[in-house]
Amino acid sequence: MTADAPVDGDVPRDHDEPVSPARLGPYRLVQRLGQGGMGVVHLALDRHGRAVAVKALRGHVAQDADARVRLAREVDTLSRIRSPRVAPVIDADVDGETPYVVTRFVDGPSLDEHVEECGPLPPQELHRLAAGLAEALDAIHSAGVVHRDVKPGNVLLVDGDPVLIDFGIAHAVDDVRLTSTGLVMGTPGYLAPEVVQGDDVTPATDWWGWAATTAFAASGTPPFGGGGMNAVLARVASGEPDLVAVDPRIEPLLYAALSPYPDERPHQDEVVAALERYAHGELATSAIDVRRARPETRAIDTSGTALLPSPAAAASAPPAPAPPAPPPPWTPPPATQPRGPLVPGLEEDDEDDVLRVQVDPRIGRPNRSGTLLALLALLVGVTVAAPLAGLLVLGLWMVLARTADRSVTSLVMRRHERGARGSDVAVAVASGPWHAVVGALGALVTLALPLLVGVSAMFAGALVVGGLTGGADSSADGPLPLAGAAVFTALTAWWGPGGASLRRGSRSIARGLGGHPSVRLVLVVAALLAGAGLVAVALRRGEPSWWPLHGSPGWVDQVVPPL
Repeated sequence: MTADAPVDGDVPRDHDEPVSPARLGPYRLVQRLGQGGMGVVHLALDRHGRAVAVKALRGHVAQDADARVRLAREVDTLSRIRSPRVAPVIDADVDGETPYVVTRFVDGPSLDEHVEECGPLPPQELHRLAAGLAEALDAIHSAGVVHRDVKPGNVLLVDGDPVLIDFGIAHAVDDVRLTSTGLVMGTPGYLAPEVVQGDDVTPATDWWGWAATTAFAASGTPPFGGGGMNAVLARVASGEPDLVAVDPRIEPLLYAALSPYPDERPHQDEVVAALERYAHGELATSAIDVRRARPETRAIDTSGTALLPSPAAAASAPPAPAPPAPPPPWTPPPATQPRGPLVPGLEEDDEDDVLRVQVDPRIGRPNRSGTLLALLALLVGVTVAAPLAGLLVLGLWMVLARTADRSVTSLVMRRHERGARGSDVAVAVASGPWHAVVGALGALVTLALPLLVGVSAMFAGALVVGGLTGGADSSADGPLPLAGAAVFTALTAWWGPGGASLRRGSRSIARGLGGHPSVRLVLVVAALLAGAGLVAVALRRGEPSWWPLHGSPGWVDQVVPPL
């Protein structure tokens, strides 16, 4: 483990960093090892001169009474963990002015540092890593704890053996790496799909992070790549890892272990056994015959490190249902194969008689495709009746959808880093204007191409109509050209550059507008009737309204040559 600088020297501090003398309680601070949103980690010496790691929590955590209660509960639980593969809590002061936690100091590089310097792990070292981390997680879960942040930066290597650190109490420098343009290169690629969707944290969350960490060690690259945070989270939620650099003998194994569906993931013992065979030069996947269906894990608190149900409660739970017939070993599911809800127990959607609702790959809830198509029909009606008003409606929708998407994503990331808090709603409201500004700028930039396509479709439609009518009606502002312009503009915005944020936000809004099936039915019927009514009004008038202009722009008819 490397050190940045002595804490008692000239170390730059931000306004929220715990301002500490050379001592904190009975510990003498020697070096600062890292810092993050929750605290600062120091190398320190205890009264006997033994090296320890002291994590001093930042001011915003120290002033939060709920955070102190969570910290006390976590420290009490973590103090019971006894495993050479875990850096346990050995002391803490959660009531002092500057709360801190003391863990065993592990003098070794992190896994990502080791891989960056030495490259991917060879087969024997990979098995050693996976088996050691599995031992650590077994010890943690046996104590009733979910680590919640298993990733390469939280795995230290001591003589080749892994040691798991950082239980979400204080985050080190590499938890979330942001560039000046806001690109996320670290933690989001190791968030389990369940966490991305806002579901409860369970032991399966840790095992998914364990599989992602193993895949990183096998390939030398993050399994879900880098780039924008939204892109990384979307790849995680849809189960699209990049395992090109992984040895083909274990690629199917890791692909299955990274499935977004917990019941499709192999048990960790099966993965470790397969990696052991791989380390001995044998066929890895021959150690596994099926994807084991395991009992559903009882939900627990999602804020910070969480506590599992007591053994007594678990013993009284009803037995798990018999597992279904297994599919062929390690055959990746077809991309077009329909799936059920990602969240166990989620009610299937029965809206829209014609369209079968698909599952949104990012958040595991219905797409509301029928509702959105009805809204598209309404947009077509508005555009046919008043083209500029239709363009304004589309622009406002794009801003609203992007704002909603940014707000939800920001909340997910904030809860992952700091846990759920009572201030989440207030923070979301306060940050709403900023998300709206960014959403408006994004909509303005991404609307250029759809607008160009829409105008082109309008004039192309005018030419087609003119040809079919022998030139009797070649106006570009006729109902059919304007309807085509609305459809092509909306589809280009939906599927074009930057459309991922628009799609996620639009689906979130559609789900919010029609939560109950009867409400959705009323909304869909009303949108369809309104769209048809606006088209009828435009046909009766013979020409559209160019509000807020007083008349049709001259270029509309001049561009289309007479036929």
